Amino acid sequence: MSTATPLASDDGPALDEERRLRVELAGCYRIFDHLGWSEVIMNHITVRVPGEGHHFLINPYGLRYDEVTASNLVKIDTEGNVVGRSEWPVNPAGFIIHSAIHSSREDAICVMHTHTTEAQAVSVKRGGLNHNSFYAAQLHGRVGYHTFEGVTVHDEEKPRLLASLGRANTVLVMRNHGVLTVGRSIAEAFWNMWRFQRAAEVQAALAGMEGPDVEVPEAVRRDCVAVGDNYGPSSVAETIFRALLRKVRRLDPSFED
Repeated sequence: MSTATPLASDDGPALDEERRLRVELAGCYRIFDHLGWSEVIMNHITVRVPGEGHHFLINPYGLRYDEVTASNLVKIDTEGNVVGRSEWPVNPAGFIIHSAIHSSREDAICVMHTHTTEAQAVSVKRGGLNHNSFYAAQLHGRVGYHTFEGVTVHDEEKPRLLASLGRANTVLVMRNHGVLTVGRSIAEAFWNMWRFQRAAEVQAALAGMEGPDVEVPEAVRRDCVAVGDNYGPSSVAETIFRALLRKVRRLDPSFED
């Protein structure tokens, strides 16, 4: 059984919170890998750490998701500079996308980006996400769309990316590319990603079935969103995330190192 080790010699609430976020984020990478949402060394899950400068944690470029640990996560600033020390580089494409959102959306504590087959399929379809399934209805009015501009490595794309996400959307379909979700916590961003991924899987399955779809009325879609908000998205998200965190901890607790 592996044990967690301190990340720095300083004490205090900020360090304790960063340590907690590191363990949760590393665990989230393991969850993505367990669910088949990883893309070898590509894609990113980031979380903003407390304190000045909008610093955030990102995966080391070159490591698979099942190799990410609390201690090897890289802390960078919004200019892409490493804060502290790291033997690993950071993927420029990940920095461009995530730094833009972390520095502009205060509620975007966590940002997730994936290239799952189903997410990419939805991103290519002109109609985007079909809101006629259980999980898709819960995302009604919360999904933005961003036009594909090639590999995301240019600073000048940041304003357009932010405009596409908007101030209230929690999901951004990146056309011909993949999907991005945000949340006020790692668990909340994960819950948004889970719902989108499940909706995309259902939509992909429907493509191979004959006959018309049963439409979910606009009023019912709005009610699904309202019920989710009133029920407490954070509590549901935390419960689900903790359940999966226990799963990956039993499989391999090394992410806590």
